[in-house]
Amino acid sequence: MKKIIFTLLAVFIISITKQSFSLEKGKWSFVKDEDWCYIGSSPIESDLPETKKRGDNYILVYKIIGSEENIIMIEAGYKYNLDIKINVKIDNTDFEFYSTEDSSETAWTNDDNKVIYAMKKGLELTLTGESARGTTTNDIYTLKGFTNAVNLLNKDC
Repeated sequence: MKKIIFTLLAVFIISITKQSFSLEKGKWSFVKDEDWCYIGSSPIESDLPETKKRGDNYILVYKIIGSEENIIMIEAGYKYNLDIKINVKIDNTDFEFYSTEDSSETAWTNDDNKVIYAMKKGLELTLTGESARGTTTNDIYTLKGFTNAVNLLNKDC
């Protein structure tokens, strides 16, 4: 239930910010509104063939102002195959993410704190997912600047 509420919040956040904010490849950007804040980045590299199309893809870490909880949200730009787990590899450590039928383009984890800790210590994050059509993608994100960004998120939100 908690993830569904956060999914709805995330959809709201994304719809509002898409008009005025664009995530940059290789940079972790911070956004603060009246009720929530987030940091986000786009991948620096993807192995998706140019013949395949997809929507926006990025990683966000967000929280409601005053809350202690940071939530990681990954947007694929396509509908995930719900039968296949989504893998996030940070340096040499793997984390399992999942998607749901009501939000099949978005991936979540039950280990937000562990993943954020690994992101703070890591250099590179590789996201491997499979689309509902069977295409596997590997998106690479830099973690350079992540620690400063998440510290700002926790301090100012």
